[in-house]
Amino acid sequence: MTLVGLKTCDTCRKARKALTEAGHDVTFQDVRETPPTVDDLAGWLEAFGSDLVNRKSTTWRGLSEAERACPPLAQLQAHPALMKRPVLAADGALYLGWGPETQAALLG
Repeated sequence: MTLVGLKTCDTCRKARKALTEAGHDVTFQDVRETPPTVDDLAGWLEAFGSDLVNRKSTTWRGLSEAERACPPLAQLQAHPALMKRPVLAADGALYLGWGPETQAALLG
């Protein structure tokens, strides 16, 4: 299972801890240290649509109007921390965020 997020993100840390404690082998990818590939971003955008862009984030608030008008793929390539976190890939399925549905699916 791969968890993509930020090592400083509380939600990512909670998800990683819960998954590890449940016995999952979790590979963590920090988007600031290892940005997602264009193919990864495109696949996530296909799966999650505009929900992948975190419009409540500090990064979003710091964008210019011109940057906000760019397509989501360009925004995420330029600012990987702009994505909603975490993105989880497990057994061929993708999950966004660490809400009750994701927890139920991955923790049983």
